[in-house]
Amino acid sequence: EVQLVESGGGSVQAGESLRLSCIAPGFTFDGADVGWYRQAPGRECELVSSLTSSGSTHYAESVKGRFTLSQDNSKKTVFLQMNSLKPEDSGVYYCAVDGLKRPPSVACEEYKRWGQGTQVTVSS
Repeated sequence: EVQLVESGGGSVQAGESLRLSCIAPGFTFDGADVGWYRQAPGRECELVSSLTSSGSTHYAESVKGRFTLSQDNSKKTVFLQMNSLKPEDSGVYYCAVDGLKRPPSVACEEYKRWGQGTQVTVSS
């Protein structure tokens, strides 16, 4: 288990942007798969984006072209740049390390224990 600290969420209007950050104190993401899940009220937790250690990226269809997952050069911070936000992007966003190939409902419960998540609220 890794302690994850997510930040950068907030309340914005539709069309605006946010940049989420994730760090793991005392840990680097070098060699790890990383990603972001989101949990919205009444909806299943979903994998929004992932980046494998080999550099392959994945985005949920709903965020393609609007969200970008990246890491800093030191591999100590994972970012999720979110542009053109929509109300349906609202939810609590959780950072993830490894184990991203598991069913989201399983993986998400673990990452909820690893970090507090960061709330994103998009109003129309």
